[in-house]
Amino acid sequence: MKRIIFALAGVSALCLATAAQAEISGGTVKIGVLTDMSGVYSDITGKGSIVATQMAVDDCLKAECAGMKIEVVSADHQNKPDVGSTIAREWIDRQGVDVLADMSNASLQLAIPPLLKEKNRVGLFPGGTARLTGDACQPDHIVQWMWDTYVQVAGIANYLTKPGTKWYLVTADYALGHQLEADAKTLVTAKGGTYVGSVRHAFPAVDLSSQLLTAQGSGADYIALANAGGDTVAGIKTARDFGIGQDKQKLVAFFLTAMDVKSVGLAAAQGTVLTEGFYWNLDDRTRAFSERFKATHGAVPSAIQAGIYSSVRHYLKAVAAAKSDDAKTVIAKMRELPIEDDVVRNAKLRADGRMVHDFYVFRAKQPSESKSEWDLYDLVATIPGDQAFRPLSESTCPAIKR
Repeated sequence: MKRIIFALAGVSALCLATAAQAEISGGTVKIGVLTDMSGVYSDITGKGSIVATQMAVDDCLKAECAGMKIEVVSADHQNKPDVGSTIAREWIDRQGVDVLADMSNASLQLAIPPLLKEKNRVGLFPGGTARLTGDACQPDHIVQWMWDTYVQVAGIANYLTKPGTKWYLVTADYALGHQLEADAKTLVTAKGGTYVGSVRHAFPAVDLSSQLLTAQGSGADYIALANAGGDTVAGIKTARDFGIGQDKQKLVAFFLTAMDVKSVGLAAAQGTVLTEGFYWNLDDRTRAFSERFKATHGAVPSAIQAGIYSSVRHYLKAVAAAKSDDAKTVIAKMRELPIEDDVVRNAKLRADGRMVHDFYVFRAKQPSESKSEWDLYDLVATIPGDQAFRPLSESTCPAIKR
């Protein structure tokens, strides 16, 4: 009799395990990395984004995801929303992709969420326009992990602005730049500063000489580059040629990465104030993660690449815990589980899809202060997530308002 009971118990356990596995569509979790392989963001996304995704997969397979089948596909969105949307739809409809990662282009970011809602899929955005957790939010389907346009501005503007401080912006003429500009105007004014004005440039930029001369002539205390990638690098180089940042006028970059600083060189970048949500040399855990990444990719991770690792890792933990890849189920589990990895500190996922965590203000070092190839920043301030990111009480996300 005992043998029969044991046998029935074994069959029941097998049925439960089989049922749980059936919750994973097709028996495989498929991750699509939609990235910039050849454009202005390729250094901070691109191949490094694919490396970061695979690292997250490998780490989870050694732990919570043991025994699961996980597949990674990737493609170049070419910084074109129509191209990116077509790839995303084909992945979902024909290849059964469950989750999209990266998508680090503001226009693409606004095109993808409606598709994810329609198809009941998940989007892991390492950063981007604050509209992703604002008026364009889809909190049952997308999360915004490392940064957004609001926090990139708030970290610097709140730290530097005093009553009477004057700001002038050089802005990329597309969605990312427009949002950085709008947030800067609001935050500077709220701190008692003066928003003198802005001048816009085409994306990608060809020559920023005219715009920076206009900014220099504004008399502003701070000239801020409201752009990213190659445009920011070009802006810093040109600014130094004109002497901006070497006297009373200070140069600020709302979105500057370690790759950008390395590219432009500390001789040109020194003294530039910036904010990032991740830096390879923050502590022992960020250093250990970055060394693993560098061993494969040849460079330390950008904040975007680190954010892709962290978000994919947490997503996979949630899939394993929920035993399902249903979008709403997994997002709910992502909010429930503690966020713990080598990338972020004091992190939590809010109801609007915004992941908040410690944020940092840095200053680019002088060349004589740098002790190694990637020793680029001095830490100026650490800002707790609840102070750095837009408060949930100010959210414009329709789902939160309801």
